[in-house]
Amino acid sequence: MIGMGMAVLQVAINPLLRVSGGEEHFAFTSVLAQLFFGGASFLSPLMYSYLVTNLSAGNTSNLLLSTLNELVPENLKWVSIYWIFGVIAFAMVIIVLVSKFPKVELNAEEKVGNFGTIKELLKNKTVILFFFGIFAYVGTEQGVASWISKFLADYHGMNPEVEGAKAISWFWGLLTVGCILGLGLLKVIDSKIVLRIFSIAAMISLAIALLTGNGMTAYYGFIGVGFFASVMWSVIFSLALNSLPSNHGAFSGILCSGIIGGAIVPLIVGVLGDAIGLRGGMSFVFITLTYILSISFWAKPLIKNKTIFNTEK
Repeated sequence: MIGMGMAVLQVAINPLLRVSGGEEHFAFTSVLAQLFFGGASFLSPLMYSYLVTNLSAGNTSNLLLSTLNELVPENLKWVSIYWIFGVIAFAMVIIVLVSKFPKVELNAEEKVGNFGTIKELLKNKTVILFFFGIFAYVGTEQGVASWISKFLADYHGMNPEVEGAKAISWFWGLLTVGCILGLGLLKVIDSKIVLRIFSIAAMISLAIALLTGNGMTAYYGFIGVGFFASVMWSVIFSLALNSLPSNHGAFSGILCSGIIGGAIVPLIVGVLGDAIGLRGGMSFVFITLTYILSISFWAKPLIKNKTIFNTEK
């Protein structure tokens, strides 16, 4: 249910952000929103680790800990993080109710179109190939992040609620830092080259994490995957939209459906992990990364990203 709600929010937020901040500032506000997303993803595992560690130890030294200690069952201290989420969600509802947002008029890029348009797009091989590109990216992101803690615990004896949570936190934190670097690189290098470099680097980083016998090397290898995955979403999405001359709204909807990869790939990793071990299960992510790498070779955008060396439109 939380996932469904977040999906609806993502659909509603972009048009609202464009109108509220002004179209001329949309690129900036979009990047700013992504930084907030990454920042929250970085902080939430640290908050989780703080709550579980202190509540499990019986620490009630402040109002937050003492309140949560009364609310959550003795053997379910991890549930405390959902009380934090609930308070934040309630605050969001209040803010929305008291704020005066401008009326949103969807532009051509945001309108999905009728079923006939979508049906026609689904016959286009380029559309299908980029759909699987988004599927592969989100699958890679979640297929690694969802299993980092378990892998470090099974193979290196690290505490899932301490080192595991920190590894996940830094995975998302470096993914945010990588976004900033990616923005800079896209000003000097063709987006396909950027995607190629980061895909290969992510594969090397994942290989180091899975194959090393040293726990800290595996730790840094995993968070390195987050760093190198940072530019993939934006580059794949922009290459996709720039590969079709029209119907970008409907195409965006099809691409966003590829987010389902974030549910399917971690499941595949888990099933394989039960059968052949988690190291073998997480190796499945090399398949999704290879597909992402292939996009940097076969993508043929009608419009290339503008660099300081190439002002071609």
